[in-house]
Amino acid sequence: MAHNLSPPSAAMRSTWPSLPREARDTVFLLVVVAWVLLPLAASLPIWATALAYTLLLWRGVLAVRQKPLPGRWVLVALLACVVGATVASYKTIVGSEAGVTLISMLLALKTMEMRARRDAMVVFFLGFFALLANFLHSQSLLTALAIAIGLVGLLTALVNAHMPVGQPSLKYAAGLSLKMIAIGAPLTLALFVLFPRMAPLWGVPNPNAGKTGLSDEMTVGNMASLAQDEGIAFRVRFDTPGNQPPPSNQLYWRGPVLADFDGTTWRATPSFRATDDKLFDDIVTTGEPLRYELTLEPHQKPWLLALDLTRTPPVLPRGRAYSTGDLQWLSNRPIAEVTRIAMQSHTSYRFGMQAGNRELSFNRRLPATSNPRTRAWVQQLVADIGDAPNRDQQLVQRLLAQLRTGGYTYTLDPGIYNGQAADLFWFDRKEGFCEHISAAFVVALRSAGVPARIVTGYQGGERNSVDGYWTVRQADAHAWAEVWLGEQEGWVRVDPTGAVSPGRVGAAQRLNISNFMGISVNSPTAISGLQRMRAVWEAVNNSWNQWVLNYTQREQMDLLGSLGLQSPNWMDLVRILGVLVMASALIAAAALQYQRRHTDPWLALIAQVRKRLAKAGIASSDSSTPRNLANAIRHRIPDSPEARAFAKWLQAMEQLRYATPAGKAAPQHSLAALRKQLRQLPWSSLATQANKV
Repeated sequence: MAHNLSPPSAAMRSTWPSLPREARDTVFLLVVVAWVLLPLAASLPIWATALAYTLLLWRGVLAVRQKPLPGRWVLVALLACVVGATVASYKTIVGSEAGVTLISMLLALKTMEMRARRDAMVVFFLGFFALLANFLHSQSLLTALAIAIGLVGLLTALVNAHMPVGQPSLKYAAGLSLKMIAIGAPLTLALFVLFPRMAPLWGVPNPNAGKTGLSDEMTVGNMASLAQDEGIAFRVRFDTPGNQPPPSNQLYWRGPVLADFDGTTWRATPSFRATDDKLFDDIVTTGEPLRYELTLEPHQKPWLLALDLTRTPPVLPRGRAYSTGDLQWLSNRPIAEVTRIAMQSHTSYRFGMQAGNRELSFNRRLPATSNPRTRAWVQQLVADIGDAPNRDQQLVQRLLAQLRTGGYTYTLDPGIYNGQAADLFWFDRKEGFCEHISAAFVVALRSAGVPARIVTGYQGGERNSVDGYWTVRQADAHAWAEVWLGEQEGWVRVDPTGAVSPGRVGAAQRLNISNFMGISVNSPTAISGLQRMRAVWEAVNNSWNQWVLNYTQREQMDLLGSLGLQSPNWMDLVRILGVLVMASALIAAAALQYQRRHTDPWLALIAQVRKRLAKAGIASSDSSTPRNLANAIRHRIPDSPEARAFAKWLQAMEQLRYATPAGKAAPQHSLAALRKQLRQLPWSSLATQANKV
């Protein structure tokens, strides 16, 4: 990357074209490195991002001003600070998070000692590694586009570094890099389609990665931010005519079941059945199962979020699925990547009729001092009901009637609930959303000794009008109740939120539609336009997820089957891939042979000039430079307009090839312009004058 050029004058530093080759190439590479690090900024510590961009800016100023680089001890001190800060941030220097931070910082630090081409080579390959590291944090389409731009930038800088003579155009280097990408694209596509599938590196669980979605515990008030999050939780495609789902009020996507209550926080239910129990013996289903395909966004938890009720194990691309005693489905590994799952569920069912005494007792538990006003009120309701055989059902109906007629309001901003949350909800605040309502409802039932628990998950969904997939968002996060109503009914879903706000359940009503995607809008036309734009973008992202991120071995075998192979296996993949690699090698060899016959375009043009001068009677050798050719013309026909015209053109050729002399303006000529001017030179007059001599 370093070149022996004289220091530029102050005037030359003012504009990009006037920069010497070394400074120009360095600044361009620094811009590319800044772009490569940009997608990582969200996952790097603040100090790392700030230090990296400070170093890049510092290096750019030194390059433009032609100042010396910092000494070795300065770099050693910076490296020690980086390692120390990394250890302070992650308590280690190993692992994906700490490793990516160190790679990013080493990339920025290496630019500070970039004195020769070999240093630039290290920067290039650290840059390629940092590009791949972006996929550890996000595999979205936007990330892929950013990486593609960074790849073109790094290849352009790499091609430019291998052009040691003159000051070649970055546009020309970019064109060569795009040609390289175009040449390699078919083989890359073939490798993607046919190379045996394996778990990607970004599928490795990352304990430090940000987690979004539900939790296996709930304190009343902690679900509000999730309920206002328009991020996508998962997408669904139903195997039904027209991709039609069941009614929205049956779309309950089951997540963690919370039954352990300490008076403040609800936690996940412990298992009450041994691993060798037949979990599905007390399940009765009606009708054919509903088949569908669910594409989960990564949430770093093992939850699969199947519809109630799922008894057939979901089919995962990797790993296996298993069910808990409360019918929640889990994967044996966290969902750390976009995962497509085949499922089938029943929306008409009964289960839990044979629940044991230990399970039922646990689901009746309340702390002794929990919500005394609710206890007293419920005891009065029980006394009014008396010893009716359907006492529990009547109590459920009375509580639902209270929610419908007692002046309760569904809102995402109910204020802070401290202490006895159920008492505050039933008698004071009378407002809240699903977690407040379901928690208060379950506390009331347990106050009467009725087994009840909270189920969290998602409810509803919306159809994307572009690709037809049903989208379930974080805003669809929901909590409802399950009540045990005897050996005939078992566990029964009761959604008390529907009693307060029927639209929230029956039609998947959203409260925050006026604050769509973070933009405050009130016009129905504006909302419709934004919804359409979002639908298009999400459909594009979904195609990326389905066809790229979720291209698995199953899709590979389906592809081979569609090509006519009977019972395809991985050996068929290897054979086809081998043939393609051999064909690519032959094509590459032919391309290299063709390339050997075509020289550098500047050399080709000057060779054309020598050939035409020879026809005009002016001899030259293959080593003649533009200046030699100009002198030969002047020697043959001195002081002629033809000699001056050719000398001017040859001087422009020399200037284009061998950079700008100190103190002079940068060349404004391009090879295409000079080629055009060459045809306009007075060749016939030159030949006539030369033959007279």
